[in-house]
Amino acid sequence: MTLASLPIFVRLAGRPVILLGDGEAADAKRRLLERAGAVVVGEDHAAALAVVALEDEGQAVAAVARLRARGVLVNAVDRAHLCDFTLPAIVDRSPVLVAIGTSGVSAGLAAALRQRLEQLLPPSLGKLAQALHAARGALRSRFPDARDRRRAIAAALAPDGALDPLAPFAGEDVMRFMSAGLAPRHETVVLASPDPDDLTLRQARLLANADRIVHDAHVPPAILDRARADATRIAAPAPVDPLSGLTVVVRMR
Repeated sequence: MTLASLPIFVRLAGRPVILLGDGEAADAKRRLLERAGAVVVGEDHAAALAVVALEDEGQAVAAVARLRARGVLVNAVDRAHLCDFTLPAIVDRSPVLVAIGTSGVSAGLAAALRQRLEQLLPPSLGKLAQALHAARGALRSRFPDARDRRRAIAAALAPDGALDPLAPFAGEDVMRFMSAGLAPRHETVVLASPDPDDLTLRQARLLANADRIVHDAHVPPAILDRARADATRIAAPAPVDPLSGLTVVVRMR
């Protein structure tokens, strides 16, 4: 499926962004741009991005045409068909940013989703991200093998894991949670249907996090494709000997 647009995060600190218009819509965009550190300028300045918040349709269309002729990427407020880029609804857990966009189709829907996510994501999420960043060197020393390191981090960040990102983080030393990520763990998935859309949420999570999949010959490839590309696939009638990480045994009912 083709993406309607490509989400990107742009560093605007100290960079000029053109803003045209007055009123509530323009004020809201100005606050957002200044919050990102942008220098808000007029049309006569050089800039790579512009926001057009003009109420008059004809004036807005003309301004967009002038700016595009200069090679400037334009956001036209409330005019999705004129936009080269859109500004998402944002959940800020700095340095973690969650952006929700609808390609300009429904700002109300994006705002509603942002409100839901605000309730879901704990305020401490940014602290967790910073702690993981600070532990990079120690993680490389503790887990020199990249796959072991990835498995340990994934296990700690999994639902109900020691560092579950949806749970409050009190600023603990993340390294003391990581060794459990390599402990052998076996889980079994019994399929009621060959259709991957019929997987339960728990089954889908197990497949997505598995280090290896042990499956019988009747498990369809569409199910196995739900596992990570680097997960080992083992065609066997019974579980293999315990190995580090997560082994998921998949059987048809």
